[in-house]
Amino acid sequence: AKIWLEIYTYPIINEDGVITHVIEYSRDISGRKRIEEARKFAEEQLIFDSLHDSLTGLPNRALFFDHLRHAMSREKRQDDYLFAVLFLDIDRFKVFNDNLGHSIGDVALVEITTRLKKSIRPHDIVARFGGDEFVILLEDLKNRKEAVQITGLIQENISLSYNINGREIYTSASIGMTFNTMGYEKPEHYLRDADIAMYYAKGKGSGRYEIFNKRMYADALARIQLEADLRQAIKLNEFRLHYQPIVSLETGNISGFEALIRWQHPARGLISPAEFIELAEETGLIIHIGEWVLNEACRQMKIWQEKYPAQPLLTLSVNISSKQLFPNLVKILGEVMEQYSPAPNTLVLEITESMLMENAVTVSPLLSRLKDMHALIHIDDFGTGYSSLSYLHQFPIDALKIDRSFIKKADNGENFEIAKAIATLAHSLNMEVVAEGVETEKQLALVKSLGCEYVQGFLIARPMDVEAVDAMLRGNRRVIS
Repeated sequence: AKIWLEIYTYPIINEDGVITHVIEYSRDISGRKRIEEARKFAEEQLIFDSLHDSLTGLPNRALFFDHLRHAMSREKRQDDYLFAVLFLDIDRFKVFNDNLGHSIGDVALVEITTRLKKSIRPHDIVARFGGDEFVILLEDLKNRKEAVQITGLIQENISLSYNINGREIYTSASIGMTFNTMGYEKPEHYLRDADIAMYYAKGKGSGRYEIFNKRMYADALARIQLEADLRQAIKLNEFRLHYQPIVSLETGNISGFEALIRWQHPARGLISPAEFIELAEETGLIIHIGEWVLNEACRQMKIWQEKYPAQPLLTLSVNISSKQLFPNLVKILGEVMEQYSPAPNTLVLEITESMLMENAVTVSPLLSRLKDMHALIHIDDFGTGYSSLSYLHQFPIDALKIDRSFIKKADNGENFEIAKAIATLAHSLNMEVVAEGVETEKQLALVKSLGCEYVQGFLIARPMDVEAVDAMLRGNRRVIS
């Protein structure tokens, strides 16, 4: 071990002023030095920790902004200096944490960090801003093409398989990019616009990138306004339900309806869900909207049951968002059923295939509880995800709805075979099949040949308001011969 000594030297001078002797003594100060070194290390560690992410060791937001400010300063001194800021979000990372556990997610983040470092150049900076969000500063670029090439390498490396605790996992990265040529004055503006571009990329599918442009910013402002309007719509009850008939192919009669939300916007008129449901999902407003839909649908179903008591009971299908599944759906459904008392097995809850599989562990017992409350469970958009027989039979499902994309192109041999396989799978599991999106007589004939129990689509009727439904129910319910 190293020993530290503190040495003192005293000269002995005679009468002539000449040094004749030297007295020297020393003492061991190793203990004090160790304390000083420990304090210095602790101070340095404290500074490091305050500027770096504890899990990955990457620079955090504060340190990244410091690097970004240096790049902005260099830009002022060098006219042709080009750099880019990339905002990365790991696709479906929440699924890792929710289904595999946070420890698996942490291991994945560390591996992602390693791959990001390998993908960039030595002088580039990669930082973690928390969760599954990473930010990269690409400095001293030759041109924009170089930034795009690095982005492509990042996405290629991130998309390779991860072997974690014996599990093979796949993911991808959605990336937004912006350049200093946009004329930003504040570091925050780089992050704002790279983030906006990232959301554009994510909206087009997993594993994509987008370069920011000013149109995106205008769209982002419009999105902010839409969110404000949506919150106001909830307060002012601006939503309406339209209903699309579902027909039994056995009888040709209307057997039920699917409740489809519309927004009666005070300035823009009737808005379809395609324009606001995604935003409602992102902001959590879907919880309030979904609860309203469930209440309104059951209220209307009670009216129809009382209005047409001599006719066969109708089913009413309601779409359930992934955010609605947890944590209060059972409680809310119980309250709605107590208030409106729908007949058993007339309320249908539709969840998507992707929602089912991404939350497989937790969804199964929840669906069982919903079934105990005499609700039917249908899987919507079936065939677009990645369900397998080994998973599907574990769930208490009543019917599969073949996605409209297969029906629309059913005259294509491959799509017809997929639709046929779905119908065969459903029937082997004692499930019924609903074909949605039927628009032509030819498609109807194909659906009949598949042995589907129910059909839905524009050929039968478009979604309609309550008055139109009443007119239909007062007449002949037989719509297919």
